Amino acid sequence: MSTEEIRAIELLGSVSYGRLATSMRAMPFVAPARHVVADGRVLIRLHRGLGYHRACNGSVVAYGADNLHSGAARLWAVQFTGTAGITEPTSEERAAFGSQPSHVDGETFEPVYMRIEPQFVTLHTLDHPADRPADHPADHPAENSAPSGERPIHHAA
Repeated sequence: MSTEEIRAIELLGSVSYGRLATSMRAMPFVAPARHVVADGRVLIRLHRGLGYHRACNGSVVAYGADNLHSGAARLWAVQFTGTAGITEPTSEERAAFGSQPSHVDGETFEPVYMRIEPQFVTLHTLDHPADRPADHPADHPAENSAPSGERPIHHAA
């Protein structure tokens, strides 16, 4: 894996939820999902009652997560594109997910787990040094070298 792919996996591991995208009956859809990172792959937990796992199993999907609403000075968005497959997580992986919701759209939550084998990893970062408070916890002076008011965008695929 490249250093950018490793960084993308690290960032993904720093948030708990993302969005799964694929198509169902030739129509695109995006669904929220809980995830953990295990062995460089993304393991997601969905509600079985929605049926999304059937459309994803054996298909190419995209899974994305970000910190865009965190208020951090360095914003990022990660997307993994690869093949998804239904899996049974290990007890350690189940524990990493933490508690599960009791209901989804009024239905009792029944988990189904999928593992995504990434083929492509995309990382976008957006720096906002002019908007960042001086004492913000995401303050990384070495990484924020753009002149005040300039908002560089970085992309790695």
